[in-house]
Amino acid sequence: MQDNENLIKPLTSNPKMKKTLLVGRHGAGKTTLKQALKDEKIQYVKTQYMDYGEWLLDSPGEYAEVHGLGAALAIYAYEADIVALLISADDDYSLFPPNITCMVNREVIGIVTKIDKCSPDRAKAWLQLSGCEKIFFVNSHNGEGVEQLKNYLKK
Repeated sequence: MQDNENLIKPLTSNPKMKKTLLVGRHGAGKTTLKQALKDEKIQYVKTQYMDYGEWLLDSPGEYAEVHGLGAALAIYAYEADIVALLISADDDYSLFPPNITCMVNREVIGIVTKIDKCSPDRAKAWLQLSGCEKIFFVNSHNGEGVEQLKNYLKK
């Protein structure tokens, strides 16, 4: 008979980092940010399903874009320590309605990605309107702002 204790694995194998759910529209840079935070090679990968990693939950953009899939994000939020709303500096609009952060009982932070593309001011304003009090600015390709975010996500 097999020992059941060996079958049980902890939800996170990195106890030094807060489990973080990345949420944003497709192309916002969630997977690229995940790669940068984990010091992986940056390469394009289309996230087709929830990528439930050691401490990062990478959601497909469609989960935020399609109304019927939004409930899945709410459930995944309860498995995270932090929910991170991502908006690209070059986005034309925000998916996140005003004061959406009150919908979860987790800390919600904002992350503006692709800050090398254009001014991050509009994306910052959208995240503030959504209820994010703490906002980070990152360029995953050259590492700008990534270390500050990583330090914040440490337990």
